[in-house]
Amino acid sequence: MEKTGLSPSDPSSFSRPELVIIKDICLNLNVNFDNKILSGNVILSVEKVDETANELVLDSFKLDILSVSDSETDEKLDYKLSEHVADYGSKLTIELPEKAGNSYKIQINYKTSPEASGLQWISPKATAGKKHPFLFSQFQSSHARSVLPCQDTPTVKQTYSATISAPLELTVLMSAVCNSSKTLHGGKISHFVQSVPVPSYLIALAVGALESRKLGPRSHVWAEKEIIEECVYEFADTEHQLKTAEEICGPYVWGIYDLLVLPPSFPYGGMENPCLTFVTPTLLAGDRSLANVVAHEIAHSWTGNLVTNKNFEHFWLNEGFTVFVERKIKGRLESPKSQDFDAYTAVSELSEAIERMGKDSPLTKLVVDLKGVHPDEASSIVPYEKGQTFLRYLESVVGGPEKFEPFLRKYFDTFKYKSIVTSDFKSFFETYFSETASITSIDWDTWLFSPGMPPVIPEYDKSLATICDGLLKSFLEWNGEGEIPISKEDKEALTTNQMIYFLQKMLEAQGLSKEKLEALEKLFSLDSIKNAEIKFRWLRICLKARWEDKVQTAMAWINILGRMKFVRPLYRDLYEWELTREKAIANFTANRRNMMHVTAYTIAKDLHLEV
Repeated sequence: MEKTGLSPSDPSSFSRPELVIIKDICLNLNVNFDNKILSGNVILSVEKVDETANELVLDSFKLDILSVSDSETDEKLDYKLSEHVADYGSKLTIELPEKAGNSYKIQINYKTSPEASGLQWISPKATAGKKHPFLFSQFQSSHARSVLPCQDTPTVKQTYSATISAPLELTVLMSAVCNSSKTLHGGKISHFVQSVPVPSYLIALAVGALESRKLGPRSHVWAEKEIIEECVYEFADTEHQLKTAEEICGPYVWGIYDLLVLPPSFPYGGMENPCLTFVTPTLLAGDRSLANVVAHEIAHSWTGNLVTNKNFEHFWLNEGFTVFVERKIKGRLESPKSQDFDAYTAVSELSEAIERMGKDSPLTKLVVDLKGVHPDEASSIVPYEKGQTFLRYLESVVGGPEKFEPFLRKYFDTFKYKSIVTSDFKSFFETYFSETASITSIDWDTWLFSPGMPPVIPEYDKSLATICDGLLKSFLEWNGEGEIPISKEDKEALTTNQMIYFLQKMLEAQGLSKEKLEALEKLFSLDSIKNAEIKFRWLRICLKARWEDKVQTAMAWINILGRMKFVRPLYRDLYEWELTREKAIANFTANRRNMMHVTAYTIAKDLHLEV
């Protein structure tokens, strides 16, 4: 169904920034854990773009709007909240005061709903410390509107400041620099400033019993004290990754780069909130093998945060570029062979995702049409890996990294602080490389607008994969009698990433028996493995082999996690197995209330339930 009243420039927003645009946001909010609400006000500094405009149009999702006024004169302003549209919220239209000039400061007093889709309220028992509650936000792609009335579109970038009142024993963090914190009336008031313009989805808030440790000259890691030392070890290379990213992309403009390790219900591997990357505790593998997610979030400091997709139809401009730069960081810090191995192994995951979505699905295009489709519903690996593959292809066409990386830095510098669409990138690329004859061979339409797998897979170094392929071939051809055809020496020679690839390829195989899997488990101690990427693939293999003893193990694990990369495929696997379908539905229904909105929404779709 087409959603009426949505913006002509962003099919996921009601706002009309082409008429009146927000330039700055000033938040003043109180955190109420008892009622699970934020209350207070926001002051929006806005400017007319169209001098004939007399209304400010905003996005709002289940907000209780108490009053609207001109903050400079206290004059009450008329406003209208349209009928609620499922998944998108309501259009908030505010009549601008009659005054000279084109600039206004509009104050909106309001409260959030306890069901705000952009907030996760966590009970003490679901935290590591078990004593204090926890709150964190997740606004991407369009959930900022559930926490503040705003122009909830990446078309709009604004600076922001915030004053947050919270319980004394808890620490408040935001995607901004904290310039003061003081005790007042038995609580704690913290003030933050973000002086670099950001889209609304990059405003972020977390409140919990947190401690910090220094990682480098501009970085700290924050976490509950029960896991803080694990986090310090796991993310010790953050500064090296950040410096390497600067070598590739140019100056880092955000000042500080802190990490916050959230409780397990966080729905993503990481979220690139400026100054404060949110990460999942599933990265705590004990051997730094999964810390490359931090390189991904660091890359976002340029690819998404500095240069941003204008709307989520062009999401590949954020994520495809980010994976591309992430792998360049890996290539410099480890080896080009390791960079290629990462890219090559992801082809298998991309192929599986496109097969599941349907090779002709319009959502497997790089540039998608989101009219009538919520961005959360369209979320997949496609913009990440198909986008990365396209950029790797373009790099090869123009002559390799020595030609492409100067272009990359020029691209970031040209479009910094702006929001763009794919045609902006294409035009800039063609102008920059106008004297490079080989670019005439690029089939832009097929890459950008055709569904399915990329038209070209680059020639990656496959040497690390070849070792795994040989071991897998021996295992699959083994009849299950005698010794498993993988030695302890073979096992010890495999890196963590090779083991992940080995299991990913095994997941594609047919006819695996429980007996053979038992031998594999014994050799690699897979049931007790800490690495979440390995555990995830192992459980999927067991479910595919219809190993009933592993069903409860899988459901117990997804009940403590919110990371959709793991939880959604496991729920889909349980649903596809007739024996476990009803168990999966019952398990989800019982635990749905503990999930963040985006997790529950997408899993409900996967299980063919009402959302």
